[in-house]
Amino acid sequence: MDTHRYFILNKPYNMVSQFVSTHPVPLLGDIDFHFPEGTHAIGRLDKESEGLLLLTTNKKITRLLFQGKQPHKRKYLIQVGGIIEDSTIYKLREGVSIEVENGKEYITKPTDVNLVNEPENLFSSGYVLHERVPNSWLEIILTEGKFHQVRKMVKAVRHPCKRLIRISIEDLTLGNLKPGEVGEVTEEEFFGKLKL
Repeated sequence: MDTHRYFILNKPYNMVSQFVSTHPVPLLGDIDFHFPEGTHAIGRLDKESEGLLLLTTNKKITRLLFQGKQPHKRKYLIQVGGIIEDSTIYKLREGVSIEVENGKEYITKPTDVNLVNEPENLFSSGYVLHERVPNSWLEIILTEGKFHQVRKMVKAVRHPCKRLIRISIEDLTLGNLKPGEVGEVTEEEFFGKLKL
């Protein structure tokens, strides 16, 4: 029986969530870590997004985590342009209309959205928002994941996303990993914290 391995990565800004690309972009293979053969990312974070990315040699995990009957909570920190009003947070909580595949409209499910203080000890992303530009930070917890959903949700309420950081999936968190750092977890911890 093969023994699988499980990793968490703090994916840096401006890196794609794959090992191979036909385009000249920063890849997971550029990280200073020797991943075993067959390692792949579970789900994705787009190039401009940062934070928790799961990797494994176990091909069954993607189906279990993102295509199973049991939804899994994913927590994000989002910096948006402008000062967010309570009424706007209420709209985000109740569900907003976003565009999904083929231009179809989709109403997002009710979700947990809170205004938070700017996170302390936040690592630089490479994206710098001018200090005089008003902005707000939100924490959003999703159990669904339409394409670019978080970005589309805040755009729908006229607050463009400036920075997006995934900080946890269920009870598996970034911890103290710096951008580009990798941690390895046991299979028991991986399955337990992800509630698989």
